[in-house]
Amino acid sequence: MSRAVLSLGSNLGDRLGHLRLAVSGFAAELVAASPVYETEPWGVTDQPDFLNAVIVVESAELDHWGWLRRGQELEQQAGRRREKRWGPRTLDVDVVTVDDVRSDDPELLLPHPGTPSRATVLIPWLAVDPEAELPGHGRVADLVDRLPAADIDAVRLREDLVLR
Repeated sequence: MSRAVLSLGSNLGDRLGHLRLAVSGFAAELVAASPVYETEPWGVTDQPDFLNAVIVVESAELDHWGWLRRGQELEQQAGRRREKRWGPRTLDVDVVTVDDVRSDDPELLLPHPGTPSRATVLIPWLAVDPEAELPGHGRVADLVDRLPAADIDAVRLREDLVLR
C-alpha cells in the first residue's frame, strides 16, 4: 500500500475543469481532496493566476513511479505542453510525497524539493490533513507558520469552487 500527496494546479483554459479531470482520474484511489485555492503565478509571473488543490491518494498497486506516470497521463489528457519552466499550463500534477520514499532521480525528486517553501502546496495540504508531515522537514503546520505573510496572503480560498 502506498499513500501519496499530489499537488494540482491549472492556469490555462477551464482551470477548474482541469483540476476536476485530475480528481476524476484518481477517483478510485482518492482518500481526500482539499478546497480549491487561487494563487498568483510563481517563477514566471507574467501569466494568469492558478487554481491549486492537493489530493491524498492510496493504492496497493502504485508506487512513486506509478503516481508520477498517472499524473503525467492526466496532464496529457488536459493538453499540457511543456514549453517553459514554471510557465502556464492546463494541468500540473506534482508528486509531493509518497510515504517516506526518498528519490534523487532528476525525473522524480522526493519529497518534492520546492514543497517546504511553497504556500500553494502547504496551505491546501494542511487544509486536507492538519496532522501532515513532510518527510525530512517536519510538520506541515510548522512549515506554514514559517512562511512570509505575503506568501500566505497570496493563497486565496475559493469557496465558490468545488473539486467534486
